[in-house]
Amino acid sequence: MRLRPRQKTFVERSVAALASRGNTLGVAPTGAGKTIMLSAVTGEMIGDGAKACVLAHRDELTSQNRAKFQRVVPGVATSVIDATEKSWNGQVAFAMVPTLARASNLADMPRLDLLVVDEAHHAVADSYRRIIDRVREANPDARIFGVTATPNRGDRKGLRGKCQSKLA
Repeated sequence: MRLRPRQKTFVERSVAALASRGNTLGVAPTGAGKTIMLSAVTGEMIGDGAKACVLAHRDELTSQNRAKFQRVVPGVATSVIDATEKSWNGQVAFAMVPTLARASNLADMPRLDLLVVDEAHHAVADSYRRIIDRVREANPDARIFGVTATPNRGDRKGLRGKCQSKLA
């Protein structure tokens, strides 16, 4: 799949920020192709055989993210962690937050090199925090990449502690 110029810029800036800072929040408006861009960033970051997980808070988003990823980065093995399937066999796993946040599922999570948080404005929730903390515990050098169209939360809880830099 060919990226649009603005998507390519977003991906390049995201990869550079992840390389220099470790945590990055990518902000793009609705309709910009965030799923395609997060897929391309993930593909770039796993080029050396790294293991990644893409989080979403709903089944539909988990399925959408996986389908788009397979179009953007064909040939990379994927797997799913949701209510019906719990497989870490793929190089990139697509997980539903409510399922993965359970203690038994977190215990089965392998060491990750990259955690991608779709709709990252949810990252301050306890379920997300448990996942992020477990990723960091297993690999302090793991990179966290959040993507959202709405970085400002209604409850005024900030994302700064979750992502060190912000891309526009």
